[in-house]
Amino acid sequence: MDPDQALPLLGGLTPRSFMRRHWHKAPLLVRQALPGVAPPLPRAALFALAAQEGVESRLVVREAGRWRLRHGPTPRRALPALRSPGWTLLVQGLDLHVPAAHELLARFRFVPDARLDDLMVSYATEGGGVGPHLDSYDVFLIQVHGRRRWRIGRVADESFEPGLPLKILRRFEPEQEWLLEPGDMLYLPPRWGHDGVAEGECMTCSVGFRAPVAGELAREVLLRVAEAQEDHPGARYADPAQPATDEPAEVPAALQRFCANAVSAALGRAGVIERALGEVLTEPKPQVWFEPRGQALRAGQGVSLDARTRMLVDARHVFVNGESWRAAGGDARLLRVLAHARRLEPRDVARLGASARAVLEDWLEAGWIHPQESDAAR
Repeated sequence: MDPDQALPLLGGLTPRSFMRRHWHKAPLLVRQALPGVAPPLPRAALFALAAQEGVESRLVVREAGRWRLRHGPTPRRALPALRSPGWTLLVQGLDLHVPAAHELLARFRFVPDARLDDLMVSYATEGGGVGPHLDSYDVFLIQVHGRRRWRIGRVADESFEPGLPLKILRRFEPEQEWLLEPGDMLYLPPRWGHDGVAEGECMTCSVGFRAPVAGELAREVLLRVAEAQEDHPGARYADPAQPATDEPAEVPAALQRFCANAVSAALGRAGVIERALGEVLTEPKPQVWFEPRGQALRAGQGVSLDARTRMLVDARHVFVNGESWRAAGGDARLLRVLAHARRLEPRDVARLGASARAVLEDWLEAGWIHPQESDAAR
């Protein structure tokens, strides 16, 4: 994606200008960002998807001033009647299951894939919503069916209403209000309060982003570093100069130094943190699974990434679905093309070396990539 090309999606801004002016800084309302947009799937198909195991869904109902929350799977019989007001069905990770949702999410790849999370759809009946709340990450709210009224504002008091199953802001004072119709889009930076209420039946798609918490990210990365350290055990602790002690519960200072040096050595190995981070960032979500395929690449075929595959690259590594490979030279350049474009043309597959092609064969068998025929073959 050209970061200097003006996009109707961003109200005529270039991605570079949007990131400089609005990302993490200021809301942006774009009328007809996606003219003629349609829901990624029909209502009945959405309800059927929410009933499946492995699909993350939530049902939020507000009735007589009381809130109810149910986590999925959400069978059709658990949903209120369509004529009943005030309820919302939220389906997370729609891009993992519906090609049209995956294509919609791909429009936002001017943000690094390492930050892009998923596409959620919110179906609501008249008056439906989840109450005034805030998110810890950036979000694009795309109206794809019906109308929803949004009130937004900065939040001075981030406390929540007590005793509720949802994190609803206790004191929310909106500063702006808009009615969004199909094709309209609203971008909000993190920690901006917002309250969306359906006016009639409506569907809204939300593009969410990953914003790791420092402690959680450090824990995941350190676990990966520890696993990698199994291949580099190093020296075993020894204390030939340890004197007899009359304070046996005291941790020896030499053992503390040994531990500190071991940790420093593990973290100091070239590229170990970068490799662990890439593996963590591409780890599939728990509900994601792939179908192994017993097929091989044929001459003249290209490849494309499965919609559920996460692929990232850095200067020395290729990361796919929680695993990493070292890559250099022409193979590295071609695998970077696959990561950025999410497909590799037949002519480029043919240029791969034997080891890189063998890796592609493994990914194909695992269901992480799929063969693509050349245009001539189609």
